[in-house]
Amino acid sequence: MNSIETHAMNDSSIAEYLLQHPEFFERHAEMLSSVQLSSGHGQRAVSLQERQAEMLRDKIKGLEQRIMEMVRNSSENSAIAHKIHRWNCGLSAVQDVRQLPRAIATGIQTEFDVPQVGIRVWDVAGPYMGSLFTMGVSEDAKAFATSLTMPFCGPNLGFEPTAWLPNPEEVQSMALLTLRDGQNDSQSAAFGLLVLGSPDPLRFDATMGTEFLSRIAEQASAALGRLRVLPSGN
Repeated sequence: MNSIETHAMNDSSIAEYLLQHPEFFERHAEMLSSVQLSSGHGQRAVSLQERQAEMLRDKIKGLEQRIMEMVRNSSENSAIAHKIHRWNCGLSAVQDVRQLPRAIATGIQTEFDVPQVGIRVWDVAGPYMGSLFTMGVSEDAKAFATSLTMPFCGPNLGFEPTAWLPNPEEVQSMALLTLRDGQNDSQSAAFGLLVLGSPDPLRFDATMGTEFLSRIAEQASAALGRLRVLPSGN
């Protein structure tokens, strides 16, 4: 057996003994102050008690930072949820169904400070065919929208939907939100696509969370579902 294995066995045996006999430090209390360890904050030597206190302070500091981060995230999430609620209330107040796509786009721009918003809807009822929000959508774009199982966030890769934005050449990052029937079930076919664009390349990053974007897609889908049925009286 080499010295490394012997050392490891001794360390293990000592640790096991101390765990099984905590009264050891009661019988030898002087060791707590006489044992010198390297400080975690510099090269100076400190007693076992001081080192333990340092470790506890570091642990408490780490927990405090985590709590502050949780509070900050909670505050941010609450603010976003309030904006979504306010935006949704605005959509509920729209009487003319033809104005819904514009209301959705302008609401997102205002509430969420998104520079550019584009929207297209297909498979609409007869009276709404030929509206601007139904034009310029290829079959490939429709198939692409259906293939998305969650909001796409990332750089502007030149997808066809980018052309639906007012100034597509300025877009550096974007989000694509599929509009579907029901609860935006990823298994159902898409009937529209919501496009968010920004000149900031990090605004819609591939690593960002998409929970709130999914909520926006669901609420937009529910509102725009009115375009897929004939207006009363027809």
